[in-house]
Amino acid sequence: MMAAIGTGNTRPGIVTASLGTSGTIYAYSDRPVVDPEGEIAAFCDSTNGWLPLVCTMNVTVSTELIRSLFGYGYRELEEAVDRAKPGSGDLLFLPYLHGERTPNVPYGTGVYFGLNDDTFTAESMARSAMEGVTMGMNYGLNRMRGLGIEPIEVRLTGGGARNRAWRRIAADVFNVEVVTLKVDEGVAYGAAIQAKWAYQKHIGESVSIRELTDRFVAVNESSRLRPKPENVEVYRRLQGLQDRLSLDLRGAFRARASL
Repeated sequence: MMAAIGTGNTRPGIVTASLGTSGTIYAYSDRPVVDPEGEIAAFCDSTNGWLPLVCTMNVTVSTELIRSLFGYGYRELEEAVDRAKPGSGDLLFLPYLHGERTPNVPYGTGVYFGLNDDTFTAESMARSAMEGVTMGMNYGLNRMRGLGIEPIEVRLTGGGARNRAWRRIAADVFNVEVVTLKVDEGVAYGAAIQAKWAYQKHIGESVSIRELTDRFVAVNESSRLRPKPENVEVYRRLQGLQDRLSLDLRGAFRARASL
């Protein structure tokens, strides 16, 4: 809730995506957003509105393991991802290393699908891991779209947002403009803004939280990226495959867990 304020996520159309150990995507709504499937959390937020939110369990968990496996530094990881083409030659990574919350695959494990002579490379595996976790988050964003949330801008935060190649993947997978924040400690910054809002109300000064976030939250325009249509189409096709595999393998994961 504090990170929503700290990223200026206080009006419809703004979505925050946190690329951390786990991943969260959340939006502002002036009405309750109730998911009949139970995949989108129907939180109230700290502005007297609502905060539809999806959480995935495996984001930088996956990329850090890849980085360690191939001995990459952070810059080397970015360069390796850049050397592989969007879609990683149709190599798909299901990132369910710790099971998964969204989609609901609690007994899931990680899967590389599509390995062959061309894709069995460090570059393809690194990019596929980054793409796979982003498409995992996009599954949730698409569920939110189905419930009436229409993103016009995704504000990226968390450690993964510092990676330029990842920001490009996010823009193309989410099919919406992405941008980072000038102040990237969103939780603490949001708490400070909320404290100012509460104090001003206490002393009788009428100000909305939206007015304060418009004043104090600034995006880093130099980081803004727009989707590339040719890449969007690649990821739309792979997203459909990832969603189908997640559903088809759910039963197999359950059977494996019972062995």
